[in-house]
Amino acid sequence: MKANEQTRQQIERAIRKIAEKFPTSDSPSVMTDIHLRVTQETGELMAFDDDDNEITRCVVEQWIDNKDEDFYEQITGVIRRSIEKEKELAETMGILKPYSFVLENDDKENIAELFVVDDQTVIIDEELMADLDKDLNDFFDKLLKD
Repeated sequence: MKANEQTRQQIERAIRKIAEKFPTSDSPSVMTDIHLRVTQETGELMAFDDDDNEITRCVVEQWIDNKDEDFYEQITGVIRRSIEKEKELAETMGILKPYSFVLENDDKENIAELFVVDDQTVIIDEELMADLDKDLNDFFDKLLKD
């Protein structure tokens, strides 16, 4: 599924609303992750804290009634790119580091870790990491032969 401009804008707006709830602070005191839940039937994108308190919600029209079996795999990259576009906001929220943006289905099952905010940890997109295991194995095989 290729996200249209309206979908990207809706997700980015939701990220900005999340950031508004956790303004930048010199001494962040909130300790939580951001749980993004998407309901495939309604297209709702909802954000929750660790205590299951709702932070914000929106409806992504492009996702309403999507019946694709790989729906969550398709939207993972879309949401991740939107967070990366709003990276400065995501990284300066008044939350104790490290914290994560986590994608969940409507049953609260973890689908993917979208973005980690920490001074030393970075989540790399799966497309970039494709075939890494094979490359490492080839490297070690070659190293052992020498």
